[in-house]
Amino acid sequence: MVQGKSSTSGSPRGAGREYALRVRQAGSSRDFLLTIPNEAFLARRVRYQDAPEVCFLKLQRELIACADGSPLASLSVTDDDLEAYRVAHAPKTPQRRPRAPQP
Repeated sequence: MVQGKSSTSGSPRGAGREYALRVRQAGSSRDFLLTIPNEAFLARRVRYQDAPEVCFLKLQRELIACADGSPLASLSVTDDDLEAYRVAHAPKTPQRRPRAPQP
């Protein structure tokens, strides 16, 4: 289970917004800190309200990729992560239904 802990407005270096997530498995837990660069928000590549979900999905992918090991406790959300989120959440274009023949 992944649980959101908190978010802060900036990292110690001022490079981005940090999101703390906790993973609980088999009676133990592990904390992760994910950072989204400030520039991604300013350039409108990610919305503030979407950031927690972007971080959750990034951590989920890292956990799956490191099934035999353990991902780093501090992760950065990349432009590729943001693009994958944007594509996955883009509005679907409606498909036109063929018209029935007129009698």
